[in-house]
Amino acid sequence: MSLTPEPTDPSGMPDPANGWSAGPVSQPPAWQPPPPPGRGSLIAALFLVAVLAGSALFAAGFTLGLQQSLAPGSGGDERALFEPFWETYRTISTEYVGQYDPRELVEGAIQGMFGALDDPYSSYMTSDEYRQSLDSIGGSFEGIGATMQSLDDSGGVCTTLGEACHLVVVGIIDGSPAEAAGLEANDRLVAVDDEDVTGSTVDRVVERVRGPRGTTVRLSIVRDGSPMELTITRDVIQRPAVQAELLADGSVGYLRIDGFSGGSADELRARLQEQLDAGAGAFILDLRDDPGGFVEAALSIASQFVGSGPIYWDQYADGRTIPHEALPDGLATDPTLPMVVLVNGGTASASEIVAGALQDADRAMLVGETTFGKGTVQQWHLLSGDAGGFRLSVARWLTPDQTWIHGVGITPDEVVAPSGVDDIDPQLERALAILEAAIRGDVPSTSAAPSPSPAGSTVPAGASPAPGSGSPEGSVGPGGGSPDASILP
Repeated sequence: MSLTPEPTDPSGMPDPANGWSAGPVSQPPAWQPPPPPGRGSLIAALFLVAVLAGSALFAAGFTLGLQQSLAPGSGGDERALFEPFWETYRTISTEYVGQYDPRELVEGAIQGMFGALDDPYSSYMTSDEYRQSLDSIGGSFEGIGATMQSLDDSGGVCTTLGEACHLVVVGIIDGSPAEAAGLEANDRLVAVDDEDVTGSTVDRVVERVRGPRGTTVRLSIVRDGSPMELTITRDVIQRPAVQAELLADGSVGYLRIDGFSGGSADELRARLQEQLDAGAGAFILDLRDDPGGFVEAALSIASQFVGSGPIYWDQYADGRTIPHEALPDGLATDPTLPMVVLVNGGTASASEIVAGALQDADRAMLVGETTFGKGTVQQWHLLSGDAGGFRLSVARWLTPDQTWIHGVGITPDEVVAPSGVDDIDPQLERALAILEAAIRGDVPSTSAAPSPSPAGSTVPAGASPAPGSGSPEGSVGPGGGSPDASILP
């Protein structure tokens, strides 16, 4: 697939003015959008898109890549292909008896194109939706502060919400409006402002729940079989990126990443350095229920533990396969520092890049449950004329061993199910048992593990159970229109 920019009209569609035949019907005056107000400022405001040009995001997928035009060329076949579009537009603009907005016609056409792709990771967004999506990945946003996933009756991931596909709350941010209003994990969302979610996706519902600080949204939920109504006042949500603790009398550093935002890599490096300085000789990296984010953050974080070789590969439509090598100066690349990575069905996208890199490099043992399985890269593109933007799947990403995990996920080295009981985290307990044995020298590395710790053991003092650890087995996993778990702004 060529990524060379080509001329486009403001709608992003082929234009007769650029060499397309308009046919025998007279062409109405071309609609021209108002000039973009402060485009440079807008792009800077959209979470430093200009600074991060060339990046790729994974998000509810959510990914930022090169900003470039992808309009079709002007070949004869494409001229014929797009003639029905222009014929329809001309007929509406000259004969339709009702009122219409030309901008809305163009936006509807763009939405239709993305709908025809049948790709839950590719979609069109209005200007506000585009900004809000980038803000949410950036770590702060305006909304309610809840994480939701689409799950079927068996607890597996599904896409289109309906009778057998439910939108379930899997996490609440501490101190958020969602927490203050009484929203709880395992609540099932059935309507937003009295509009049923049936037939929608996580992304579409997110768009309806989002809104400015100080405004309200009414959620219809089902809790333990009983319907409830909650009215929540939106606010500015600051999502923590990294949680760090010392466990096992300071010998094990625990690092939990809740999202690969713009600052998460620097924050993790700082916390990792503190733990090394404090004498930690082994590490637990907790990626459970982490929906992903900036792929550059994933590359940087994985490079703190893997000193050389590819972290992941990009595979493009034209057949090119490009490696992304480990960055230099990682703090904990020494293989004598044993390490365990915790994963589950909510480990998706960028977090799967890290998990896959550490597993393929034999740098860490993976413990928990099979990850979600999102193996595509989305490019984010801001359209001209304040016409919104879109995200488009433009590449597959592969693990260092060039495995595509899309729709399959990464199988952990040791499968450990959650307990379903608050304050009991057998996955974390298992990781500690493995590392403590390695520190004592009972096993040569984290690839060889002692016997499983007793069932029902509790979370060690000072450690927090992972979000979702109180959910029934199989109920934690990303899903929805952008099948990553989605923070609801």
